[in-house]
Amino acid sequence: MWGGRFAEGPSAVMREINASIPFDKRMWRQDLRGSQAHAAMLGAQGIVTPEDAAALGTGIELVAADFDADGVPVDLALEDIHMLAESRLADKIGATAGRLHTARSRNDQVATDFRLWVRDSTDEADRALAVLQDALLARAEEHAASVMPGFTHLQAAQPVTLGHHLMAYYEMIARDRSRLTDARARMNLCPLGSAALAGTGFPIDRESTASALGFDGPTRNSLDSVSDRDFAIEYLTAAAQCSLHLSRLAEEFVIWASQPFGFVSLSDQWSTGSSIMPQKRNPDAAELVRGHSGRIVGSLVSLMITMKGLPLAYSKDMQDDKPPVFEAHDLLGLSIAAMTGMIESATFRTDRMRAAAEAGFSTATDLADWLVREAGIPFREAHHITGRAVARAEADGIRLDQLSIDALKEIDARIDERVYGVLSVDASVSSRTSFGGTSPVRVREAIAAARARHEEIGR
Repeated sequence: MWGGRFAEGPSAVMREINASIPFDKRMWRQDLRGSQAHAAMLGAQGIVTPEDAAALGTGIELVAADFDADGVPVDLALEDIHMLAESRLADKIGATAGRLHTARSRNDQVATDFRLWVRDSTDEADRALAVLQDALLARAEEHAASVMPGFTHLQAAQPVTLGHHLMAYYEMIARDRSRLTDARARMNLCPLGSAALAGTGFPIDRESTASALGFDGPTRNSLDSVSDRDFAIEYLTAAAQCSLHLSRLAEEFVIWASQPFGFVSLSDQWSTGSSIMPQKRNPDAAELVRGHSGRIVGSLVSLMITMKGLPLAYSKDMQDDKPPVFEAHDLLGLSIAAMTGMIESATFRTDRMRAAAEAGFSTATDLADWLVREAGIPFREAHHITGRAVARAEADGIRLDQLSIDALKEIDARIDERVYGVLSVDASVSSRTSFGGTSPVRVREAIAAARARHEEIGR
């Protein structure tokens, strides 16, 4: 299609390195949508005749039907999905197909197709994350009062509830969805009509093509339009951050499923066995989600490095913009689906969680707070007194709430029997009533507020 300038065809290696059809064929729907909008605009503006516009529209529908039924063939001679689609269109309607490329370049065509594809992928990820949030809300509500140890440095710190823990991930996913929403708003301008880099002299109507494709309007600078890949980088940035959150949740499941913890049992659907050790039940799905995050972050870095030194406007390096985005999209979709399935089907061993919370002196802060509140002791002194109490309980091999009142009074005479009202794990979590705290009352309020937000935005 560009051979008039050249006396010889490309070498076999050049043909292979130059072709993007093996991977960009997955944009065929977006390419044909853009072509339909462009053909309709050409007819409305009188740039092509009504008959030619109608023929182009019908032909594009026929090509779409073929691709939908039989898939998109890989023909390296046709380089990319844009040239392949135009070639198929010519097979359907003859030489009239050549009029489709009037007032259009592959530069603005690919920029539009790719933007449409990333926008579709953004919406897809947002919908999947909404389902994951629903799963987190359902399990959090079920376990709003189930006590477990809260950790810092992977050491038992203070008692929390499993519902509170799961709602922490709900909040992370909410931020991921907000990043996708923000990125979508910025990407929703249409490059079509920018042509190669300088615009076109044909009397096109960029507003109409933008509207037909669901964009808020046309992009404002033709040079920027064909060279911009910010939308892809922003999508990858949101995907990378989301993958980090999913990886953290997956890591929790890996730890919780181990025998020393035993906090969760994953269903058979999300576990695998060992080829040699019949007793093994491996959390491979969680481990793969954890591993996928590295590849998604790598996709972001790959595209950023590709773009960092490119002058305006289009360079062939930008053909390599799609593989990392496609890979990240696929991995993110798998990771979200896997974590949703694990959350929905997991059996939480709340008995083991409670026992771990009770065994780790996790109510020590409650004792220090009681000394401050009831005995008027400065917190630093109360911290020291509590540390001595923990050391005594540890030496005796008992829980903090099992220390006798005589033992506590030996440590500090200002302690009295009222202290036992704060030393149990249930009393501890119930007392954390500050906004955003782990009290079951607050957890249920947070779940109700989250459900209300879901209903307000239609998930």
